[in-house]
Amino acid sequence: MIYDDVIQTLADLVTMQAQRYPDRKALIFQGRSLTYQQLDRQSDRLAAALLQKNIQARSRVAVWAKDSLKSYEILFACAKIGAVFVPVNWRLATPEICYILKDAEVELLFVDQPFCTVVESIAPELEQIQSIITLQPSSQNWLNYETLLQENDTALKITIQPEMIAVQMYTSGTTGHPKGVQLAHYSFFAIAKEFAKQNKQWIGWSDQDKSLLTLPIFHIGGLWWAVRGLIAGAENVLLEAFIPADALKAIAHHRITKTCVVPAMIQAMLMEPSCRSTDFSSLDTVVYGGSPIAETLLNQAIELFGCGFFQIYGMTETGNCAITLTATDHAMPHRLKAAGSPFPGVEIAVVNSHSQKVPQGEIGEICIRSPANMIGYWKLPEATAKTLIDGWIHTGDAGYLDEDGYVYICDRIKDMICYASENIYPAEVENVLYQHSAIAEVAVIGVPDSQWGETVKALIVLKPGAEATALDIINFGRGKLANFKLPRSVEFIDLLPRTPSGKVQKGRLREKYWQGYQRQVN
Repeated sequence: MIYDDVIQTLADLVTMQAQRYPDRKALIFQGRSLTYQQLDRQSDRLAAALLQKNIQARSRVAVWAKDSLKSYEILFACAKIGAVFVPVNWRLATPEICYILKDAEVELLFVDQPFCTVVESIAPELEQIQSIITLQPSSQNWLNYETLLQENDTALKITIQPEMIAVQMYTSGTTGHPKGVQLAHYSFFAIAKEFAKQNKQWIGWSDQDKSLLTLPIFHIGGLWWAVRGLIAGAENVLLEAFIPADALKAIAHHRITKTCVVPAMIQAMLMEPSCRSTDFSSLDTVVYGGSPIAETLLNQAIELFGCGFFQIYGMTETGNCAITLTATDHAMPHRLKAAGSPFPGVEIAVVNSHSQKVPQGEIGEICIRSPANMIGYWKLPEATAKTLIDGWIHTGDAGYLDEDGYVYICDRIKDMICYASENIYPAEVENVLYQHSAIAEVAVIGVPDSQWGETVKALIVLKPGAEATALDIINFGRGKLANFKLPRSVEFIDLLPRTPSGKVQKGRLREKYWQGYQRQVN
């Protein structure tokens, strides 16, 4: 059973699959597993316990932890009582996470043992948090997860509507602060529903599949992929964090049939010494996305893995992917530069600066109208109004449509840097670097990198008489920014090129680094 109209919410998903596949393993993690029935029961128990903690519909519940079985128990417990699941990117710097927890008005926080000391240090700033629950025993005087589960064993029946907010995921912000993308329950089922209407399947999901979850639950791609596997009734193998050797072992040991990765993960696996001896014979599908892939890397992966490759394109605001390049498309060399064509139910438009559609083949901003689109940004009506216009998500990516309806990405209208699957906005990095006493002006750009797609480069004008080294600048950002947002290179220049109105001409700054590239995304 791949999808039917009975499943409308994340709460329905785990309950219905427990009836269909009670004894089948839903999630496998580090030698432990949960059957669909156990996942349903555990999330029931936790839902009841959350109600006892006065967590209600629309309450925000955050998880600051690496992925585990508990991450999914919490997700579905929140779904069953109408609470909003807020997964935290544990790779972020402490001030960034603190901002997210405060902005989301989180009422209850689950935290894993490695992060307890940090949480304790910022707890006075998190006045809105009513309860902190540790996922593992810790020295802090907080309630433990297992103890919480024992507090109540009966969940109350609560009606959850598809339009209710299920998840709030934070994306990097153009003004230096991340934005909370609100996704309704229907976002996770809308595309599957459209496929079912046309009696089609996307990558041949079945209840015999074994899926590898390489992307974290705090990433829309990771959560979306996990839900896809659960809808299919598949076994889903969970990694705490992506380590190339561990991923390769999991593929061979569990006889993985499908997985979803970003290009940087593909390259990391290909560079792993054990890759050439890994048995990939069970694999039938590799889905990749999050950033463009080098054609050489793609060809190497196709040859080694020996299975079908599918590219996806989308963003958190579109409920993840809206466009796909199928395995059949990959066999056509002229298609490899395309992002793909839209999923059933998804519409694509390319518009000019006045939101008017441009002719076929002409470059403009790519806009997406998907049944999975976000409700809006949390507490940011103006930002929502700029991104979501008449049902269309304005992606900020520049591209064009060909005569067959395939989408080609050429550049980014916004200044976003795509490091592996992580989005970095220059303004965020610039705001931190401007605090350095020696810096008069700074411009941050993305430069091509063969492994990560793009890395952060800072171009700096020093104050008269001031001195600083590249290492000084990079170290200044440590602790204030996540490591992946730190500049990988620093260049000192005399002045920044500007337009007559005073705007920094980042296109000119990027030119010399992108010479020889057909598009300014790598």
